Amino acid sequence: MSSGGLRERKKQKTKASIQREALRLFKKKGYDETTIEDIAAAAEISPSTFFNYFPSKEDVVIYDEYDPQLFASLMAQSDQPLGQSIRDAVDAMAGVFAGDRDAIYERAKLSLEVPELRARTWEELEKAQNQFVAVIASRTGLEATNFEVRVVALALVGAAFEAALEWVRLGGRGSMLDLFNRALDAIEFYPMLEKLKRGAAGAS
Repeated sequence: MSSGGLRERKKQKTKASIQREALRLFKKKGYDETTIEDIAAAAEISPSTFFNYFPSKEDVVIYDEYDPQLFASLMAQSDQPLGQSIRDAVDAMAGVFAGDRDAIYERAKLSLEVPELRARTWEELEKAQNQFVAVIASRTGLEATNFEVRVVALALVGAAFEAALEWVRLGGRGSMLDLFNRALDAIEFYPMLEKLKRGAAGAS
């Protein structure tokens, strides 16, 4: 592995450690009551080092290493329908989600309960929509600015958000990934994607 790759792995390991300690403190003391100094001390780093990894306390909760993996997987797959690719990519991450279940639940719970985190969550959802747009446009040959493409992308993001919301309502019981698959069924995005494909074929 190159030195750059080793540095990146070390950086990700440190970020994960900081986030893990932060979530432990948030659960123990409360989000508002926990300071950056508290998190830095728990992670055995200085407050200035904390800011090398996270711009703010909010970013510790928002930081997500799973979305980049999911979208990279979707962009790499092109030999099957997008709907199936999404389900396969989600299923492939089931082991990771199971291992990080408690941390994922705490992050989801905080993001829904803390007002400033809820505002940041909407920003993250918009980013996810744009990533889905890029995937759908690549698969269908339609422009990223296409109205229907953006609607389908937002529907997918909404499915993921509602699955996370329901999971928190259930107190973390069951599988969030199962709820996401149920959400995908509910919005019937397969017909929407098939319509996009037919539209792309007609335009070619």
